Amino acid sequence: MRPGLLQSLALCAVLAASVGSASAQEAGLDWNPRSGDAWIDASLADINRYGARYRDPFIDEMARYHAAPRDLVAELLVNRHWAPGDVYYACSIAQVIGRPCRQVVDDWAVNHGQGWGAVARRLGIKPGSAEFQRLKNGFVPTYDRWARPIGLDAELQRAYPNHGKPEQGPKRGTGSDAASGKDGKGRH
Repeated sequence: MRPGLLQSLALCAVLAASVGSASAQEAGLDWNPRSGDAWIDASLADINRYGARYRDPFIDEMARYHAAPRDLVAELLVNRHWAPGDVYYACSIAQVIGRPCRQVVDDWAVNHGQGWGAVARRLGIKPGSAEFQRLKNGFVPTYDRWARPIGLDAELQRAYPNHGKPEQGPKRGTGSDAASGKDGKGRH
């Protein structure tokens, strides 16, 4: 092979890799879970930030408290580039409906274009149902374990009257973890 051709192929490989990386980053900007509940969507976006920054505690949470196989969670995050919020929601839905996380993951992989609201309804979680409320309530103990502040909407204020502060708009969870006193492991 000629030296010039080899250099051209190497340059093409580098450019292709950088384009793929840029596309992955742009997909994060367009991420929209469409759960049908604005509070859940905002919380899943916050979980994306937490899970990206504190991958090990996130994986621990999913394996220990959401019955997700550790290797599945790592595969989704590392090799399949899933947003942590999608991993969290898939495994939380699975727990509420009594099915393996992998089953909900497979459904989402095929039907993610419909959004989480449609997938959850198809799996038996209707808006306003007892199952939906269990799913939504499950965010609170997760945030407690992470020692992460959480703003509660009116429904959650009723379920947790002595917990947290009422949600005060989009500022919730958007500040840096350093400013909130976290130690890099999700704790204060």
